[in-house]
Amino acid sequence: MTLSLLIAASMGLSQPVDADVLAALRSRPPEDEVVYFVLPDRFDNGDPSNDRGGIAGGRLDHGFDPTHKGFFNGGDLKGLTNRLDYLQEMGITAIWFAPVFKNKPVQGGPGRESAGYHGYWVTDFTSIDPHFGTNEEFKAFVDAAHGRGMKVYMDIITNHTADVIGYSNGDYSYRSKADYPYWTRGGTDGEPINEGFEGDHVMTVENFAKLTNPNFAYEVKVPEAEKDVKVPAWLNDPIYYHNRGDTTFFGEDSTYGDFVGLDDLFTENPLVVGGMIEIYGDWIEKFGIDGFRIDTAKHVNPEFWRQFVPAMLARAEAAGIPNFHIFGEVTQDTSNPGYLAMFTQRDGYPALLDFAFQWATLELLGMDEGTYKMADMFEMDALYRGGHEAARTLPTFLGNHDRGRFSTLIKERKPDIGQEELLQRVLLGHAMMMTLRGSPVIYYGDEQGFVGDGNDQLARENMFPSQVDVYNDNDLIGTDATTAQENFDRNHPIYRELAMLAKMRADNPALSRGRQLTRAYGKEPGLLAISRFHPDTGKETLLLFNTSMEAISGQVEVNPHSSRFSPLAGQCSPQISARGSLSYALAPLSYAVCEAQ
Repeated sequence: MTLSLLIAASMGLSQPVDADVLAALRSRPPEDEVVYFVLPDRFDNGDPSNDRGGIAGGRLDHGFDPTHKGFFNGGDLKGLTNRLDYLQEMGITAIWFAPVFKNKPVQGGPGRESAGYHGYWVTDFTSIDPHFGTNEEFKAFVDAAHGRGMKVYMDIITNHTADVIGYSNGDYSYRSKADYPYWTRGGTDGEPINEGFEGDHVMTVENFAKLTNPNFAYEVKVPEAEKDVKVPAWLNDPIYYHNRGDTTFFGEDSTYGDFVGLDDLFTENPLVVGGMIEIYGDWIEKFGIDGFRIDTAKHVNPEFWRQFVPAMLARAEAAGIPNFHIFGEVTQDTSNPGYLAMFTQRDGYPALLDFAFQWATLELLGMDEGTYKMADMFEMDALYRGGHEAARTLPTFLGNHDRGRFSTLIKERKPDIGQEELLQRVLLGHAMMMTLRGSPVIYYGDEQGFVGDGNDQLARENMFPSQVDVYNDNDLIGTDATTAQENFDRNHPIYRELAMLAKMRADNPALSRGRQLTRAYGKEPGLLAISRFHPDTGKETLLLFNTSMEAISGQVEVNPHSSRFSPLAGQCSPQISARGSLSYALAPLSYAVCEAQ
């Protein structure tokens, strides 16, 4: 960052981005990116004056408590802006951060309170949460990132808002459409309401104009102090919510239920569809962001996505952002991608977070499954709309803020693992993610060897000096540091490895845009061999991974036109043994990247 840009960013001011830099950034397809996913509250505190978000009172009012894992700890947009050089040196080309919209500061009953530091309890969809900064500081961040050639992906929510709507009887169990239809109040034997409404499957403005009473399942209530808290104002009307109680994440209530009490939007209503299109279209046009990660995608009806996604892509195209990347969150615990692929076929999603890749990598490196697990997953890329080419745009990841860190997931399955072996498995997992098809996503702190105690709040440690005891007693890998001190070490072995892999990926388009061909795999841990081909020249790059604790060697098939190889990483045989065959030798838990000459 130039001195003028740094000064401007520190003042919350925005500076024009060089036109050539911006044009080059806009021209990159999604598969070219190396993404960094970060929770701003846990990254760096650039402005302590906003720690309480300008809210008076105690921790249950403003939500700030730097000693508690479930409250605001102090990170903000200025801290993220100030550390862009750290990310750029690691090879990051796109930054995806948890939602930064204004949240309800604190939710939860007595003894169960926590804060909206994570960003998923939105009240104002048009403003940055004051704990993170201002809209002007967000624009300064976007421009500072763009000035370095780095894209910005926003995390957005259309499924729900913060928990404001309550029910008069205090019961929050789910009430189905059969037992509590739209046409009676409080059950099948209740008084008639909403006459003329044709049901939620008739998704027209005219039909939903006849749905005027929200009390079909529960008598809804909104606290007087919160009746106007949501922005835009239409979000304050309970008629735009399902109001059927909490989801159990199964069957009908997966779409119609409140996500852990959060107010579930009536996304079948065309006015809700239009309202969400307007909200997020404005963020594209006003701030020039480069993509959306969409939260809780599987809990929204497919018809919503078939309108919302094309509208966002059209707004981005009109704003001069031709490679706007949209990817949804659809969680699963299997390496079979069929369920994920359905959302590209039925719902019209361009891409999904690649939970299948995450699970396959964990099977190989945490569960000692055969390398066929990864090979089978790649073969099923044909299921995605657009097939193998579309699969190259899927954001791949190893761990995240919900599932937990990859190091933790391995340790949970191998409780007796030593620190050195854990480091080797984590390094191998990142090497696979950085070189195989997809757009790799690095979870913040992984590059510093963070090892959490579990998922959710236990996987959201601070990069700046932490005061949270449950974080500070963690044993990190590759370092003697703890989270009680600052962790932006550019000499950390994982940081250095990622920087090397990111440069290799940037220098060799085969590793981002290249066609992928599986060469070898097995029923047991051991060799996984995959070739990738330069999109223009067809030149081969061979990827060799050893997932076992034993050294392995042998022959692997290569392109008959590939005769000599040079190592980009690891050890490679300099020339073929015979036409179409190359020898290899890999140490335990190691890899090699071999480029044909």
